[in-house]
Amino acid sequence: QVQLVESGGGLTQAGGSLRLSCAASGRSFSSHTMGWFRRAPGKEREFVALVMWRTGNTYYADSVKGRFTISRDNAKNTMYLQMNSLKPEDTAVYYCANAQTPGSYNDWGQGTQVTVSS
Repeated sequence: QVQLVESGGGLTQAGGSLRLSCAASGRSFSSHTMGWFRRAPGKEREFVALVMWRTGNTYYADSVKGRFTISRDNAKNTMYLQMNSLKPEDTAVYYCANAQTPGSYNDWGQGTQVTVSS
């Protein structure tokens, strides 16, 4: 069984920065792709960014491109999301997810709250 634990959320002002971490554990952990998703109040969950575990290739939603950076540390089984130039519309619960096979995000974290004040 795979466990994903997010950390690093919090409250910041517009223009500020936060860094999220997602630590994966479990003897069965393996990854093809890890990603960050978010759900704002009253909205559907949306994709934020992904990183391919073996190659490090990344992909971003247009709304965060140029402001957020996703990365991973294979040795630590940990993924990160550096969020800069935060906007109030970035306020959401952020979830990390793992796909052991392409496109199948079957492992999810519990989420971490990010709040950006104007």
